[in-house]
Amino acid sequence: MAKDPRSLQEYRSKRQFSTTPEPHGVEKHSETAGGIFCVQQHLASHLHFDFRLEHRGVLLSWAVPKGPSLNPRDKRLAMMTEDHPLDYGDFEGVIPEGYGSGVVMLWDRGRWLPLDDDVDAAIEKGQIKFELQGVKLKGQWVLVRSAGAARRFSPNQQDRAWLLIKHRDGWAGDVDVLTAAPLSVLSGKDLAGILLEHMPAQWSAPGNEQKGRIGKQLQLLIDQARGAGNK
Repeated sequence: MAKDPRSLQEYRSKRQFSTTPEPHGVEKHSETAGGIFCVQQHLASHLHFDFRLEHRGVLLSWAVPKGPSLNPRDKRLAMMTEDHPLDYGDFEGVIPEGYGSGVVMLWDRGRWLPLDDDVDAAIEKGQIKFELQGVKLKGQWVLVRSAGAARRFSPNQQDRAWLLIKHRDGWAGDVDVLTAAPLSVLSGKDLAGILLEHMPAQWSAPGNEQKGRIGKQLQLLIDQARGAGNK
């Protein structure tokens, strides 16, 4: 029996689509294993990376505070978040207000292939093995639900704590890929360039951004973009 697609209800409930450029999206049924993957750098209240894998019509999503690492010794915390629509795999721009307000860069994208026969069972078990065929990220990886990392969080968040780890293969190494390849695979821009291109009208004048809801790093980027835009 075909399985129902996963739901985008939580994704939609957190967003006002009259004010955000993010896609509303539709659930799409798919029985094909694997599909697209993407990694988005997101500067909001803090800087993090969002790691997404297509599965059953949506993008399974994890927030990775330190971003992916090519070094198998690095076990990067990955907090599972709400499923996102497949359209989000092409999203880059500025979220002017509300949930996730900030700048989003499409840092990497490509295809992923599961190394498990049953992805749903792997998710339930808490260990997803896969291969990435991206522009920047390649080779074999694993996402593992982590009891150790979970202890740092409240009980209702503990099942969301995973670790993203690179397997030892020809694509592993000590190179800091975040520093070596910092630009968008879509536009070739950095976060400042993306903000300058997509500066929201309500951020164009000082004091109009959401004070108290953005971090110092984003505030600095906004101030720099205003200065560049006025030259």
